Amino acid sequence: MSDIFEKEIRVIFEDDDILIISKPAGVTVNKAETTRHEITIQDWVEERFRSSGLEFNQEQGDFYNRGGIVHRLDKETSGVLILAKNPRSLEILQKQFKERVVEKEYIALSHDRVVPDRGEIKVPVGRLPWNRKRFGVVPGGRESVTYYKVINYYTYDKQTYSLLSLFPKTGRTHQIRVHLKYLGYPIFADFLYAGRKISKHDRKLLERVFLHAAKISFMHPRSGIRKVFECDLPSELKNVLDKFEMIN
Repeated sequence: MSDIFEKEIRVIFEDDDILIISKPAGVTVNKAETTRHEITIQDWVEERFRSSGLEFNQEQGDFYNRGGIVHRLDKETSGVLILAKNPRSLEILQKQFKERVVEKEYIALSHDRVVPDRGEIKVPVGRLPWNRKRFGVVPGGRESVTYYKVINYYTYDKQTYSLLSLFPKTGRTHQIRVHLKYLGYPIFADFLYAGRKISKHDRKLLERVFLHAAKISFMHPRSGIRKVFECDLPSELKNVLDKFEMIN
C-alpha cells in the first residue's frame, strides 16, 4: 500500500508530534463504510505509524479511531493536511481548530469575473433537505465565514475566470464550494455545485475540482510556536492556468 502512495503523498514536515503532508486529489481522507474498497489517507498513515514503531492501539480512543487525522479535505481537493502523532497533539490541535486559532488559505479557480475583487462571505450553511449529499445556504444553518481576494483574472474559449485566494474562518463541509456557488461564481469543474452542463464541459480540461489547500498555520502542540506550512499548486492545476490567458 505504501508503494502506491509514496509517489503521490509528499511529506512536508515531520517531528515527534506532527506529520504534515501534501494530499493528492482523488484520495479520501477518512475511513468509512463507503470507503471499504479504496485506500484512504487514514489507511496510509496508520501503516506508516505502525511501520515506524509508533504506539497505536484501541486504548488511545479518538486518536486511534481517527488515525491521528486532525481535519479533512474533500476527496477531489489537494493540499496541506495535518496529522497528529500522539493523542495529546491531536487533542491540542483539534482545540485550535474549534477556537479558530488555525489559519488556512485555499486557491480556487471560479467561473466569471468575481466582483468586488475582495470581500467577506457570511451565510448559514447546512445540508439541503432535498439532497442530503449536498450543502447550501439554508435558514437555520450553521454560521460560516470566508474572506477572499482575487489573484488574477483569466479568459479561455471566450469565457472569463477568476483565480482566488480564500481564507475560511469556519470549517463547514463544502464551505468554500458552497460560498462561491452562493455568490454566483462556482468553482471550475465542481461536479456538485457548478451545474451538470458546466462541470461536464470543465472536465474536458480538468478531471477534478480546482480547489487546493495552499497554506495552513497553527501553534505547535508541544512548543506553542506558530508554524506555517505551504503546498504549491499541483501540476494538473498549473497546466489548466497555462492554457488560459491572463487579463486585467
